[in-house]
Amino acid sequence: MPKSSKKRKEKAADFAKAKLKLGKGKKVPSNVVDTSFKARSIALPTQSITVEKDNVPTTRRKQTFGDILSLLKHHNAGVRKGTLRFDMLSVLKDSVVFADAIFSVKELFHGHPDIIPGSMAALFSACSRLIGDTDAGVRKALLSFLEWLLVRVDKDDLIPHVPQLLLFTTSAQTHIFPEIRVDAVRYLDLFLGVLPDYVVMGWNESGSGLGRRILEGYLGLLNVSTKFGEKISDDRTSVASTGSVTLSAQSRLVVLRSLSKFLCCAVCRRSITEADVGNQALTTSRLPTWFLRPFFATRRLYEEHDRLFTAPWSDSLDEDFVYNCDTVTSLPVASSILTELSDCFADRDNCCASVVDVDFLMRLARVLHPTLIASYLDCAPTTFSPGVNPSDTDLQLLTAAMEITRTLYSVILQDASQGSEAATHCDDLKALLGHLSGYFPFRPAHRDVKVEQAFQHLNVIYCELVSLLVLVLSLPGLELGPQGDGRTQSSLPHAKADKKLQIQAGSVRAYIVRLLKGEGEPDVQLPRPLTPTVYIALLPSIWALLNHLDGPSIHSDEVVSSTVLSAVLEHAIRTTSTSAVKHPTIEFVARLLLLERERGYVGFFKPGGASADEKWLQWVLHLPRVLWELGDSNSFASATLIQTLLRLIQRGSFAVRHEHVASLCARLVPFFTITHPSRGQIPGPFRKLATSSPRAGRLALDLSATLLAERTKGASDDSNSSSYQDFDDAVRAALKGTVEEEYWSHVTGVLAPRSQPLPGGENAFDRAV
Repeated sequence: MPKSSKKRKEKAADFAKAKLKLGKGKKVPSNVVDTSFKARSIALPTQSITVEKDNVPTTRRKQTFGDILSLLKHHNAGVRKGTLRFDMLSVLKDSVVFADAIFSVKELFHGHPDIIPGSMAALFSACSRLIGDTDAGVRKALLSFLEWLLVRVDKDDLIPHVPQLLLFTTSAQTHIFPEIRVDAVRYLDLFLGVLPDYVVMGWNESGSGLGRRILEGYLGLLNVSTKFGEKISDDRTSVASTGSVTLSAQSRLVVLRSLSKFLCCAVCRRSITEADVGNQALTTSRLPTWFLRPFFATRRLYEEHDRLFTAPWSDSLDEDFVYNCDTVTSLPVASSILTELSDCFADRDNCCASVVDVDFLMRLARVLHPTLIASYLDCAPTTFSPGVNPSDTDLQLLTAAMEITRTLYSVILQDASQGSEAATHCDDLKALLGHLSGYFPFRPAHRDVKVEQAFQHLNVIYCELVSLLVLVLSLPGLELGPQGDGRTQSSLPHAKADKKLQIQAGSVRAYIVRLLKGEGEPDVQLPRPLTPTVYIALLPSIWALLNHLDGPSIHSDEVVSSTVLSAVLEHAIRTTSTSAVKHPTIEFVARLLLLERERGYVGFFKPGGASADEKWLQWVLHLPRVLWELGDSNSFASATLIQTLLRLIQRGSFAVRHEHVASLCARLVPFFTITHPSRGQIPGPFRKLATSSPRAGRLALDLSATLLAERTKGASDDSNSSSYQDFDDAVRAALKGTVEEEYWSHVTGVLAPRSQPLPGGENAFDRAV
C-alpha cells in the first residue's frame, strides 16, 4: 500500500531549510529552556502604614497638608468638587473615597496654628488655579473656603500672595465662558473686602498694579469698552463693545454691585455703614466736609476749617497751650503773606496730583453713562410701582446704579474748573436724574422694614446728587455758558435758570425738612428717627439748600434757607444726648456757626440774621445740659462740644454775646459741682471725664477760664456777678485735691486781666512773670 501524502510531508520537513523573513528573528530551537522571569510589586504611597506621621500635623483621617493639596490637582472635576465641598456627611460616612480637604485644612489650622504662615504659599498656589475652574461646584466651594480663610489670616501674611490671586482672577475675567467671568467678579468682591488698596492699585494708570485690568474686566462684562488714553467723542455710539454676552439680572447685579464697591474704594470715598455705628467708629471720626471746599478762597484755608475739631486725643499731656484771641489778632501782617505764599504751593501740588484722576473719571463716566441709563430705565418702573413692592433683584440693581453715579459725579463735579467738560457732565447727571424725578420721594407700596430702609437709602442718594448740581451751578462768581460750552463770570448762578432743577431742589428741600422735623411720610403715624448714616449722608444736601442764595429771587431763597436752617437747629436741639446722632449734629451746627468769622469763606450762607438769632441762642444754651448728660460716656463728643463753646467765645460770635456768658456759667455749674439737699456738695461729671480723657478735662478748664475772663469786658449787674462767682466756686470745689488744681491756677493767671486781684493779693501779671 503506498504511503500517504501526510507522512511524505512530515519526512521531508526534517531536512527542509527554514526561510528567514525580513524583521523576524531566528527561530528558537524546540529544545531550548526559557530561563526568564517577571516580578510584580504593590506600591501604597498614600497609606499611613508606610509613612511615620508621629511628628507631622495630621487630621483625624491621618492626612497631612500635602495629602490634602494633592486632591486639589486631580484631573476629575468630581474629585475636585468633593475635595472642596464642606459637607459634614463626608466626614461621618466611611464609604467616602475622597476626604474633605477644606474641612481637613480647617481642622489642621485650628489644631496647629503655627503651620499657617508656612502653608500659605502652597495653599494659595493650589487654590489660585481653581479660580477659573470649568466646574461651577469647584468655584463655589473655593469661594466659600476663601471667605472663611482670608478673614483669619493676618493682612501682612496675605500681601505677598495678592498678585498671584489677582493674576488668576483677571485671567478668569476674560474667560470664554460668561459664568466663569461672573464668578471672577465674586472673587474680586471678596478681595475688595479684605485688601482693597491692592485690588484698586493702578486703576487709573497711576501705578503698577492690576487695577486697570480689573476695571477693563468689569467694563467687558457690561459690554462697555474704550481706550482710556484717547479722547471720547461726544457721540456715545463710538464706544465699542468687546463682548456680546447678555447677562441675567442676577449676574448683572453681581457685576454692578462689585463695580460700585471697586470705584468707591478707588476714589477713597468710604461710606459709613450701620456696622460702623455698632462698632462706635463714628464716635471717633470727623464729619465729611468736602462740600465746603469750593466755598473757600484757597485749599489751605479750607483745610484750616476742616481741622477745627481735630486734636491728638492722647492721655499724655506734654505741653499746655492756652488760646488768647488778643495775641492771635495782634500778629504782624507778614504772617498772612507767608500763609498766602504757602497756599499757592499747596494748591499747585494738589492740582497736579488730582488732574489725572478727575480726567480719568470723566472719561469713565461718559463710558458708563449708557449702562446707567439702561439700568434706570429697566429697574425704576418696577421698583417704584405703586401696586406691589419691588423684587429684591430690581431694588438692588437700581441701588448699585445710583451708588456708581454718586461715586463718579461727586468727584467730577467738585472740580469746578473743568469748563465745558464739567458742563457736559452736569447735563449727563441731569439726564440720569430725569428718569427718577417723577418717582421722588421714593416710597414702598407696602410697609416692610427692609424695603423701607432701602428706599430711604435711595432717597438720600437722590438728594445728594441733586445737591451736587445745585452746589456746582451756584459756585460764587462762576456760571456755565448759555449753551453749556464754557464758563463766564456772572452773579446769577446757572441753577436759577434751570426750572427743572429748581423743582427737583424744592422736592428735596421738602423731603429733608420733613425728615429733620420727624414728620416722616404722610401715611406713616410713627416715623423712624434719623440714623447717623442717613444724617451724615444728608449733609451735602442740607448745605446746598442753605447756600443756595443769590439772584433775583433772593427773598424767596432767604425763606428757603431760613426754613432749612430752622429745621436743622430744631433737630439738633431735639435729639437726645445719648443718641448716636447727637455728636454729628453738634459738629455740623458748630461748623455752620463758625463760618461767620472763618478766614477765606466766600459762600452765600450767612449764619447771622434776625430770624435765626433766637434759634442759635437756644442751641448754644442747651449745650451745657448735653455736656452734663454725656458725662464720660462719650469723651470725643464732649470734647467737640467744649471746643465749640470755646471757639465761639474766643471769636466773639454773635450767638454768644457778653450778656449770654453769665447764663452759660450758671448752666455749667452742675457739670463741676452738684449741690444735693441732704448730701451737700458732690462732684459733677467733670471728674470722671477728666479721669477718662485728660485732654477733654483740660479743655473744660480752658473754657471755664475763658468764661470767667469775660466778666470784666462790660458792666455787670449783681445777678451776673453772683453767677460768675458761683461758677468759679464750683470749678474750684471740683478741682480741690486733684492734680488739675495747679493747671487751673496757671490758666486763670494767664487769662485774668492785670487789674483784677487774685486770691492772696497778687495780680495776674505778677504771677505770669
